[in-house]
Amino acid sequence: MILLRHGQSEFNLHFGATRRDPGVVDAPLTALGHTQAEEAAQRLLGEGIRRIIVSPYTRALQTAAPIAATLAVPVFVNPIVRERYKFACDIGTPRTELERAWPQHDFSTIDEVWWPPIEEPEEFILGRARLFRAEMAALPDWSDTLVVSHWGFILSLTGQSVMNAQTLRCDPTTPGPAEVTWRA
Repeated sequence: MILLRHGQSEFNLHFGATRRDPGVVDAPLTALGHTQAEEAAQRLLGEGIRRIIVSPYTRALQTAAPIAATLAVPVFVNPIVRERYKFACDIGTPRTELERAWPQHDFSTIDEVWWPPIEEPEEFILGRARLFRAEMAALPDWSDTLVVSHWGFILSLTGQSVMNAQTLRCDPTTPGPAEVTWRA
């Protein structure tokens, strides 16, 4: 499968400059982030992608939108691939609001409040990554999947840190990382 970190968000822009949480809830993409998403759509042409799994955070949904349109593939929203809850940007948008903003997607399988109420311990996101790896490995067509996710989840799944809009191939049938270093 191909993993794609969402494009630059308002959080990434400000946090990158100050290393402080700017307090942006469910941070949307910046203009650069939208451009990165469009560019990713072009880069992914010809990769044989048949579906997109996306986190319910706005920045991930906004990144997936031009890719889904360009590739004409279905989008499946799955909170298991969400970011580790640690900053204000990791407070999500309630399901009913997401349904209104993104009527083309099915949010019926997620809870109204789908993000944790408190900071998520590292072992929890590592557990989510292991579960997702096992679920994907069980699918015969895992290689046809694009996963639009986040820095912390991709790090937990692969042990590798990726930049905004960077892609990374991942074979879920191989073992995950032995350890993860949590530094952005």
